[in-house]
Amino acid sequence: MTSSLIRGRPRRATAHIRMRVAHAVLGALAGAGWLVLPVMTVDAHDPVPTASASAVASAAAPEQEGTSAADLVMPLVAGVAAVALAGYGYVRRTRRARTRTTPGTVPAPPSVPIPADSERQARAALRLADDCVRTSREELSFVRERFGDKRIEPFAQALRAAETELSAAFAIWRQYEGGVPEEPSARRQALVGVIGRCAEAGRRLDAEAPALDRARGFDVDGESLRGAVGPEADGDERVAAEGGVGAGQEGAGAEISGTPEGAEGGIRAALVVAEGRFRELTGRVVTAQRTLAALHESYAPTATGCVTGYVEQAKDRLVFATARLNEARQAADAGDSLRAARRLRAGEGAVAQAGVLVGGVERLSAQLREAAGLVPTVLTGAEEEVAALRDGSGGTSLTAGELHARLAHADGVLAAVRAELGGGAYDPLDALRRITGALERLEGAGTGVPDTAALLVARSSVAGAEEFVGVHRGAVDAEARARLAEAVRELGAGNAGRAGAVAGEARELAERDVRAHGIPYAGAEGDTAGLAGAVLGGILLAEDPDGGPPAAFGGPRTRSRHHAFSRHHA
Repeated sequence: MTSSLIRGRPRRATAHIRMRVAHAVLGALAGAGWLVLPVMTVDAHDPVPTASASAVASAAAPEQEGTSAADLVMPLVAGVAAVALAGYGYVRRTRRARTRTTPGTVPAPPSVPIPADSERQARAALRLADDCVRTSREELSFVRERFGDKRIEPFAQALRAAETELSAAFAIWRQYEGGVPEEPSARRQALVGVIGRCAEAGRRLDAEAPALDRARGFDVDGESLRGAVGPEADGDERVAAEGGVGAGQEGAGAEISGTPEGAEGGIRAALVVAEGRFRELTGRVVTAQRTLAALHESYAPTATGCVTGYVEQAKDRLVFATARLNEARQAADAGDSLRAARRLRAGEGAVAQAGVLVGGVERLSAQLREAAGLVPTVLTGAEEEVAALRDGSGGTSLTAGELHARLAHADGVLAAVRAELGGGAYDPLDALRRITGALERLEGAGTGVPDTAALLVARSSVAGAEEFVGVHRGAVDAEARARLAEAVRELGAGNAGRAGAVAGEARELAERDVRAHGIPYAGAEGDTAGLAGAVLGGILLAEDPDGGPPAAFGGPRTRSRHHAFSRHHA
């Protein structure tokens, strides 16, 4: 489909150009005729009516045989002139087409990136915007705990708007990955749409970041609000950030900032919130470790594979948080508010991710118990539905041959699950996944309790992928994030089977990215405890010995605003 932004050449201009072309062609033909005419008559015996012999004898000039050079001069000149005029007209039309400002087919400027560059920039924009949304959500949870829902509503509204824009960007990207649209110009416009949506998501967050700093008491002579694309951003991130607003622009949240108790008071109050959540998580980590050990004893190894290493990673994040929160309090006591704000934000990020990791173990434990309670009922119901389809009392659109093959497959799946139930430890979520999958293949089977089981499986898969991407986002690329966003959309639309399958793809891609990325600075000399995990989790924005600035609420232009004077204060 041709874009509505592209206009055709005006009819009058087209006719004018056709007339010029016709004139040039006629001139060329006339010149060719003059050139050919002498050649056609050179060998003729009587090219013109002959006179009598006496008249010839009395002529003043003797007869010349053949064709002289003078006979070819005028035709040659005419031909060259025609060709020159045609070339001049072509050059003039080309030059006017390149410089015209009237509607027409205008060639793309040289600055427009080639498709490969556009795809790379779109991926970078998606990843950057997703990081900004996740970081903003983390910090806002601490602000909500301190101020309550009513006061943070402008910031929450900005976050919701950013999430909506990001979801739309991911949806466009997934269609693009699937080959939709097909026309090159439309595909280019789709990539522009992805980058634009991501830029708008960042703009929404950037607009509220200064007001959030003031509300928290982090505004120190305005310096912490002088955000910009941090030095850690590469060229693609800078392209993605170009759609944002200036760092100093005030948003709706400026109306609620009030007059905070000062930088030191705001940081001390924020430290109370962060340290309180830290102490709570310290106890939950111990409980989660015991819970995980119990799950290993009760279920098959595959049941707990999705949270393998979560307890250790949570402890690592808490070790990092301990160091950063202590440094923040020391800096606040010394009156170094900028350093205190920077250390506090890094500590908050580590505490938030420790909570995600511990919560993942707690979530899985609850879902395994629920699944284990559902398996016997779902299995019995599935066996009854298979029997109904076999004797013809169940409705299906399958042919007899297809139905027979799929019934045989379902029989095998259900028999295997029945054997696992009587054989000791098994994976209840995987059992439900196989049962519901077998019923889906029968087209018509699977209502009531099986649908409840499918929803439980899908929620578990989506939550597991969300947790993994969130705490490893420093290494996870756009493809895994896009599939996770699609799984969330499918789950919201009630497509449990599709949501679970896409969430599984997202988790696999994310794990692949983490394996390829590796662990930065693990075991390096002088490495701060937990630094590698903080960089891998996107808590810190640069892979250098100091870890770079902490990520904060905001878009591309303000998320590293606490980096101001960091080297001076480090």
